[in-house]
Amino acid sequence: MAGVLPSLIGLDARELSAVATELGERAMRGRQLAVHLYRHAAQDLASMSDLPAAFRVRLAEGYQVSPLQVAKHATSLDGVDKLLVHNGDQQVFECVLLPYADRVSCCLSTQVGCPMGCTFCATGLGGFDRNLSAGEIVGQYLMLQSLTPRPISHVVFMGMGEPLLNLPNLLKAIRLLHDEVGISHRRITVSTVGLVPQIRELATHKLPIHLALSLHSPVDEVRSRLMPVNQKWPVKEVMRAMRDYHNTTGRKITIEYLLIHEVNDTPEQAALLAELVKGVPCVVNLIPFNWVDTGHGFSRPSRDRVRNFRRELEKRGTNATERVERGHDIAAACGQLAGQHTGRFSRRNALRVVESPA
Repeated sequence: MAGVLPSLIGLDARELSAVATELGERAMRGRQLAVHLYRHAAQDLASMSDLPAAFRVRLAEGYQVSPLQVAKHATSLDGVDKLLVHNGDQQVFECVLLPYADRVSCCLSTQVGCPMGCTFCATGLGGFDRNLSAGEIVGQYLMLQSLTPRPISHVVFMGMGEPLLNLPNLLKAIRLLHDEVGISHRRITVSTVGLVPQIRELATHKLPIHLALSLHSPVDEVRSRLMPVNQKWPVKEVMRAMRDYHNTTGRKITIEYLLIHEVNDTPEQAALLAELVKGVPCVVNLIPFNWVDTGHGFSRPSRDRVRNFRRELEKRGTNATERVERGHDIAAACGQLAGQHTGRFSRRNALRVVESPA
C-alpha cells in the first residue's frame, strides 16, 4: 500500500544488520534489533533502550516495527485467545493462542482467506484475497507471544489458508521462527490439503518439521465431495507423496481426519484408512466436526461414533488420537476461522458460526 513503511519484522538478523549499516550504525546494532524483535517480542522501538536514541529515530522514519494491527481480540472460557488482525488494508485474518498445562502453542494463518474450497470449512466460504508475507506470518506469532508471559514453544500452520500455496513466505517464516525466535523445527507443524508438487518441493528442503495431511476420507468419491483438491490429486497419489516425504525427512507424518456424521465416520472407512496408512510411521488425529453452517448439512458425530471409529483403527494397529478441542465458544476451533475480511472476494458477512445444535 502506498505510504506504508516497510516492517522490521520479517527481516532476519543479517538483513537487519544491513539496515543498521545503511543508517550509519555498526552491524551489531542490527543483531541487537533482532533480539528485541524476535526474542523479546518487542512491539515498539521505545522499549529498545539499549539502542542509541538517534538510531531509533532514524529507524522510525523509515520503518515500522510490526506490519500488523489488531482488529479484534476475543478470549474463550477455556483460556484461548483469538486475534483478528490486518496490515492496514482491512483484509483481516486470524491467529490463535492455545495455552496448555505443559506448553503454549499457537495457530497461524498463511493467507487472507483460502482458495481450496473445502466444503466443511468456514475459511473457504469467504474466497481468497492474497498470500501473507513472512513478516505478517511471524508477526502473528509475536503478537500472540506478547499476550502471555510463558514462551510459545509450538507453532502450527493450521489457520486460514493453504500453507503450501505460499511456500516461499512459509519457508522464510519457518527460518525466522527457528533462527531468530529459537523454536525447534520439531515443534513446528505445517498442514496441507494435499498439494502433491508442493509436498515434494517441501521435502527437498529436508526440514525436520512435522507435516500434517488433511485427508478426511480414504475413499476418493467421499474426499472429492469434501475437498475439491482430491479431483486433481486423489488419495493414493497424495499418500504416495506423504510416504516419500517421510522417507526423505525421517519425520513421522500426521493424518488429520475430520469426522462428519454419516459422511466419513463409518467403520468401513476406518478399515480402509487403516489399510491406507499401513507401514507409514504416522498418527491419525481424529477431529469431531465443529459445526459451521456451510450449506452442506454436515453435522457432528455422536461420541459413540467417534469411539467406534477410533476403535476400528486401533484394533488394526493404527495409532490414533483425538484432538483436544479449544476455543469453541469464540469460533477458534478447527474449521471455524472465518475472518470476515472485506476483500473483493469476501462473502463472510453471510456466514454463521455457532455452537453445534447436536
